[in-house]
Amino acid sequence: MKNLAVIGLQWGDEGKGKVIDLLTPSFDIVARYQGGHNAGHTVCIGQQRVVLHLLPSGALHRGKLCVIGNGVVIDPQAFFEELEMVKKIVPLDEKKIIVSDRAHIILPYHLELEKIQEEIRGAKKIGTTFRGIGPAYVDKYGRLGIRAGDLVNAAFLEEQVGLNLDQKNIIFQRFNFPSLDEKKIVRDYQNFGERLKPFVREITAVLNEEIKKGKRILFEGAQGTLLDIDFGTYPYVTSSNATAGGICTGLGLPPSQVSNVLGIVKAYTTRVGGGPFPSEAEPQMASRLQERGNEFGATTGRPRRCGWFDLVAVKYACRINGVSRIALMKPDVLEDLDEIPVCVSYRYKGTVITEFPSESWLLEKVEPVYKTFKGWKTPLKGVSSWEELPAAFKDFISFLEDNLAVKIAIVSTGKERSETVIKDRELAELVNLQRVKDCLNQELN
Repeated sequence: MKNLAVIGLQWGDEGKGKVIDLLTPSFDIVARYQGGHNAGHTVCIGQQRVVLHLLPSGALHRGKLCVIGNGVVIDPQAFFEELEMVKKIVPLDEKKIIVSDRAHIILPYHLELEKIQEEIRGAKKIGTTFRGIGPAYVDKYGRLGIRAGDLVNAAFLEEQVGLNLDQKNIIFQRFNFPSLDEKKIVRDYQNFGERLKPFVREITAVLNEEIKKGKRILFEGAQGTLLDIDFGTYPYVTSSNATAGGICTGLGLPPSQVSNVLGIVKAYTTRVGGGPFPSEAEPQMASRLQERGNEFGATTGRPRRCGWFDLVAVKYACRINGVSRIALMKPDVLEDLDEIPVCVSYRYKGTVITEFPSESWLLEKVEPVYKTFKGWKTPLKGVSSWEELPAAFKDFISFLEDNLAVKIAIVSTGKERSETVIKDRELAELVNLQRVKDCLNQELN
């Protein structure tokens, strides 16, 4: 296996952080290609829970080259705060962190615009993180953006900030928000530019040179397929391409470099914020799943909406990402249930729907059709071999594999790296849990 993409197949929060952390020792480079600091990847280092929002998870592993691609939007303040946080946990070689000179920068006016936009939407609000991600992408495509490589060009920075504030201060005044100080923004971001300068590179040349040397890349996705700007439940989506297709445009690599895709799913489904959720559980059960699964946002702390595994949605996500293997996360959350429903289709006005609709209004009105499985009623925590898994849980896995036409290669049985069942020979050889354990010991020493 050369390069590997790790992609969420639901509405984010699937458990990508653990899988990426598990795989990282076997790769040379970990690359982020989209999103910003609106997503949190949670990793356990010993007894410590670490949440990364912007840095690739490889930052927690010694010697890995960590790349933040041009498809990412960067808040410089968040970037430096996260660097300092990681330094307190593991030794960090800053020369191994590189940022694309084409990555767009989040500025103070982006945060203010997001507040206004959500206020205008009222009951139809998206449920954003208020971190300026969406407005930064809007400026990118509106050709008003400022990129990491631009911050050290004082004349360009001053001109571009002025052009932006000429437009945006009018909006702020209209909604009784204070106008922003152009000189302060220019001064602050010139300083950020000087601090960022050692990290900023033209990454396409770097990555292609590393590939020529035989180095392997782990592509780290943020959010999930159903939040993709094009293929998600629009308009209740993020502002970037969270699917495998975003790797090429977000890092400047050809499609031939993305041949292996590991899709990540929970054994149930969660969603943060507004938008359709056909398999959402009734409130009492949703609260039960929320508590058992600790379903609260790593970035915002907001409670996640909870429901059942949606076969229609995940089958769709597998197709558009070209998923070759699946990792099934958090089945231990369901282990006390007598019955476990799986949504196998939708029904709308008497018609059965087996393909995931593109229209959010339709998804809001469909009724889920469930197939119910017998609960396995057996603790999974600590299980690390296929033979130890209960028969009822194996039946659940087999059903998913048969209907998704993709093998489940990894089963997570707990938070720790060691609490993992790998039933795919190539991945088992790649991961080598003993090597992961040795790597962890090295990082903490």
